[in-house]
Amino acid sequence: MTLFQNFNTHSLRSTRGFKLKQSSPISSPQPVSNSTFLPSTPYQQPVYQTVNLNGGVPAQSVSSHKDIRNYAEQTLGSDNALIQAVKLPQDEDINEWLAIHVVDFYNQINMLYGAITEFCSPLTCPKMMATDEYEYLWQETSTISNGSNSIPPKKPVSLPACDYIENLMNWVQSFLDNDNIFPSKIGAPFPQQFPNLVKTIFKRLFRIYAHIYCHHFHEVTELGLQSHLNTSLKHYVLFANEFQLISRKDYGPLEDLVDTMLKN
Repeated sequence: MTLFQNFNTHSLRSTRGFKLKQSSPISSPQPVSNSTFLPSTPYQQPVYQTVNLNGGVPAQSVSSHKDIRNYAEQTLGSDNALIQAVKLPQDEDINEWLAIHVVDFYNQINMLYGAITEFCSPLTCPKMMATDEYEYLWQETSTISNGSNSIPPKKPVSLPACDYIENLMNWVQSFLDNDNIFPSKIGAPFPQQFPNLVKTIFKRLFRIYAHIYCHHFHEVTELGLQSHLNTSLKHYVLFANEFQLISRKDYGPLEDLVDTMLKN
């Protein structure tokens, strides 16, 4: 039995159809720090055994920024491979590089949340929170403007974390499936506002990491996935920092942890 059976709406996206240089390292969600980054290698879904956590009683949430940093720092270390992996290879198109990593990080987050989704329900997580200080409201936006046909954004609403994440993953997937936005044909142009869309996607996907760290780190630890989670987040923030995709204020309760990851 796997922990992914309740989170099968979002299939893993295949690697992008872009032409990469043979020496180009790309994102690879390996659960070890010294990973080898190979181009065009699809991620294989791991199988995790279910664990009965506290007899079904929700675990205590992380309550402070210091708690988050202390819990995660034990598995963090210096990783030159990740630092090098995020850099734009010579002669590589920046939009293609961004698109490749959006797909790969989407897959990583999809699987990390899939591992703990049975512990995240409207009962355990009635709001999309990250500590008691931050609530993320859902707002449907297109980001890519269609001129006079653009639809004004709807009013932000409070949702259970599982519904917020479901909406977010569907929202991102709608862009990944749109060949006019994420073109699969080599050399096809990206829309002018593509970099802005990537920034919005990165800002929103980061909130899933924040929720997992603040409200499900106990389950992650019980499943033995803390190193995988920390490596994935470190890769994510290194890439975001390299291309200035997320502003400091959007790191919210993970700001201290992100600082630690960027310094190591």
